[in-house]
Amino acid sequence: MRIAMASAERRAKIVSAWSFDVFDTFLLRACTTPDGVFERTYELSGISGTCPNVSESFVQHRIQAEARARKTAKEKRGASEVRIDEIYSYFPFKLFGLTRGDLNDLVESEFSAELELCRANPDMLRQYLDMKRAGHRVGFISDTYWDSDRLARLLRACRPGLAWDFLYASCDHGSSKSEALFAKYLAHEGIDAGASFHVGDNDKADINGAKRHGIRARYYPQATARLASTFQRETALFELICTGAPSRLDRGARTLRRMVAARSAERSPAFHLGLTVLGPVMTAFDAFVARRCEAVAGPGRQVALGFLGRDGFLSYRIWQDLHGMSSAYVEINRRVSLIASADTMQPLVDLLSKVFKIDAPTFRDMMKIMPPKVAAFFAGCPGGVAAGEDLAEALPGLMDPAEIVALAAGLRARLLAYLRLAIPDFEDCTDLVLADLGYSGSVQKALRRVFDMEGIKIRLHGAYLMSLDDAFDDLADEDSAEGFVSDLVVTPHVKRMLIRNVALLEQACCAADGSVRDYAGGAVLREINPRPAEQMARAAEIQAGAQAFAQSAGDVALDHGLDPHAASDVAARWCAATLARLLLLPDDDELALLGTLKHDVNLGTHALAPMLDERFVRDQITARGLSAACTSAAPPMWLAGSFASLSPSYGYLYVLFGANRLPADVFEERPCGPVQVGLFRAGADATLETATLHRTGLGELRLRIPLSRTMAVIMIALPLAKFAPEGLLHGVTVQRGDDVRDAAESQDVIGLAAESLVYAGVQRTGAQYRAESDDGCLLIPVAPMTQEIAIYSIAISPLGSSPK
Repeated sequence: MRIAMASAERRAKIVSAWSFDVFDTFLLRACTTPDGVFERTYELSGISGTCPNVSESFVQHRIQAEARARKTAKEKRGASEVRIDEIYSYFPFKLFGLTRGDLNDLVESEFSAELELCRANPDMLRQYLDMKRAGHRVGFISDTYWDSDRLARLLRACRPGLAWDFLYASCDHGSSKSEALFAKYLAHEGIDAGASFHVGDNDKADINGAKRHGIRARYYPQATARLASTFQRETALFELICTGAPSRLDRGARTLRRMVAARSAERSPAFHLGLTVLGPVMTAFDAFVARRCEAVAGPGRQVALGFLGRDGFLSYRIWQDLHGMSSAYVEINRRVSLIASADTMQPLVDLLSKVFKIDAPTFRDMMKIMPPKVAAFFAGCPGGVAAGEDLAEALPGLMDPAEIVALAAGLRARLLAYLRLAIPDFEDCTDLVLADLGYSGSVQKALRRVFDMEGIKIRLHGAYLMSLDDAFDDLADEDSAEGFVSDLVVTPHVKRMLIRNVALLEQACCAADGSVRDYAGGAVLREINPRPAEQMARAAEIQAGAQAFAQSAGDVALDHGLDPHAASDVAARWCAATLARLLLLPDDDELALLGTLKHDVNLGTHALAPMLDERFVRDQITARGLSAACTSAAPPMWLAGSFASLSPSYGYLYVLFGANRLPADVFEERPCGPVQVGLFRAGADATLETATLHRTGLGELRLRIPLSRTMAVIMIALPLAKFAPEGLLHGVTVQRGDDVRDAAESQDVIGLAAESLVYAGVQRTGAQYRAESDDGCLLIPVAPMTQEIAIYSIAISPLGSSPK
C-alpha cells in the first residue's frame, strides 16, 4: 500500500497542469440532456406565454440555428466555432412573434437558463481543488459558444470564489479541442504537454483531442453506454405517454441517477437494474407517500402508515431506510380482505369471478369449509378443476349465505387481532394510510367495510404507485385515495397497458414469503411460496440495488444541489416514463434477466404463470392479427416483454397500440387477392376452394382457411408458388370453436409444429423457403376435429418479387 501511494505521489508531482472540460464534466446540468437549456430558455424568454405548447419547435429551431451558424462559419472562416449571438442571428424570430431586436433578450434568457440549471460537480471540484492545493496549475478548456467572460460568470455562480490559472473558450479562439485549441493552450501557457492532464466527457474532443497533442487524458462519461441507451428509451416513452409536458426538464432526476450510478460499485445485472431503474421509481414513490402522510395529518389526528404485503415489501424497506421505524408492514391481500368483509354472497362471487382456475382443496383452504353441493360441483368438473367464473355463477345455489356470514365473522376477528398487533397504537389511530403498488383500491374498500362492521372509526387513505382512478368514486366520504401515477399523469389507455404488464414489477417488489391466507393469535398464516429459490434470490438482488439507490440519493442530491421530487407532477411523469420503459420497452439484457421469472397468481391455484412467451405472441398475430394480439389476456404475464422478445420493433408497436397511437388502417390487414387452396379428404378425394389473401401493414401475408367437421378434410395444400414463391413462413396455427365467430375470436391458438408440415417442390432452410417449380406447395395436416369449426391461419413474409 505504501509503495502504491508513493508511486501515485511521484506521478502527481510530474504533472504541471490540469485542465478540465466545463459542461457535463466540471459543471452538470439539472436536465435530461444539454438541450434542456433550450427548453428552459423557451420558458424564461416569455415565448411560452405568447406561443404556448410549442417548446419542441423552439428547441429544434434553436438547434437548427446553431447548425446553420456553424456551417456558415466553416464556409467563411474555415472553422465552425461561433458565439451565441451568431447562433441566434439564424433563429426564425417572426415565427415566434419576435423581431431581430429581441436577439439579445434570447441570449440573456439562455444564459439565465444555464445559471439556473448548472451545478458544480462535487467529484470534479474535489479533484480540481486537490490539484490546486498540490501546487499544480489548474483551469478550463471548453468547446462552447459562451465567451470566456460569460463562462467565468457561470463557473463562479456555481462555485463562488472559484479561481483558476487559465480559461479557454473555443469561440474566443476560433478553434475547437478537436482542432487547434489544445495547441494554443499549450503554447500560450508554456506548458509541457507530457506533464499535463485533461479531464472531459467527450471521447472525440476531450480524449482524442488531448492525446493528439501529447496530453494525458481522463475520460469522464456522463453515463455508461447501456445507461445512455436506457435514457434514450425513457425519453421516447416520456414523449409518447406524457404528451405536452416538457421532456427535458426533470429537475435533475436523471442527473441524480447518473451520479448515484457513477459512485456505486459494479455488482450483478439484477443489482444494476435495481440501482438505475427500480430504485429511482421507488424513491420517488417514497417521497409521494411522505407527502400523503403530511396531507392527512392535522390537529387531533393520529396518523399511522401501513405498507400492504406482499407487493409493498420493497416500499416498506425503503421507508425504513429513509424514515426509521415509523410504519408497519401489513400482510393483507384481496382474498382475505374480501372474505372478511362479506355480509352477503356478493364479495365472494366477485372474488371468484377473477380466479382463472380453482380446485376443491384450494377452495376448502380459502373458505375453511366444503359444503356438499360445492364438493359435488367440483366433482363434476373435468379433472376436478373449475373456471372461477363458472364457480362464481353457480355459488349462490351451492352455499347458504349464512355460512358466508359466519365464515366472514371469524376471519374478521382474526384480521383485527392481527392489525392491533401489527400497527403501533392502533386503538389511538384516527387515520391509516395504506401504501401499495395500487390499482383499484380493493383492499382499502374491503377494509373499510370491515371497520364499519366493527364500529371502528379509523379513516383510510390510499397512497398508490399506480391507480385506476375511476374505481375511487365510491369511497366513503371521509376516506381518500390517490395514485402517484394517476390518470392526470398518463391517460387511462396507457395506465391499463402498464397494469397489464405490472406482474413484473410485483415480482421485483414483493416479499419472499408466501401470500397471507389467514391469521392465528395475531400471527400471519401464509400460503406456500411456489417461486423457485433462484427467482427469489434475483428479486432480492434487484431490491438491494433499489435500496442502495434510495440510501445514497439524498446525499448525492444534496451534493449536487438537486431536488427531483420537489414538484410532484414532474416527479410523477418521470416516474411513469422510467417504469414504462422497463415494463414496455425492455432491452435484451433485461429480457434475459427477467424473462425466466414466473408469477404466482395466488388466487385459486399454486401454479406459476410464465412472464414471457414469444411463441404465444407470434401465434396470436398469425391467427388474430396485431391489434387482437395486443389485447391478449394473461398468461403470459409480461405481454410487452413477449412482444419485445419477438423483435424490438414489435415491442414498440405494442407500446403504440397501448398508447392509442396505432392506427388500424395502417397496421391491420387488407384483402389483396384470392388463392385457390386444395382440400384433401380421406380416400384422396380433393377439391379446390377459394380463400382470400390479406396483406398487413408490416408487409406480411395472411391466409385463413375455415374448415367444418363435416368436410372431413385431412390435408390442406397451399400453393406457395402461386402467390409467394419465396419467403419466410412465420407459422401455421389453428383455432377451434362451435361456430366460425367463436373460432376466429378464440385466444386458444395452437401453433403447428414445424416438423409436421410438408414442403412439396419447395426448398426450405429453417423458416425461409423457395419454390423450385410452379407446383411448389405447403402441405398442412389437419388434426381430427373435436369441435364444429377449425380455422387454420398461415403467416408469410414474401421475399423477392411476387409472381405475375
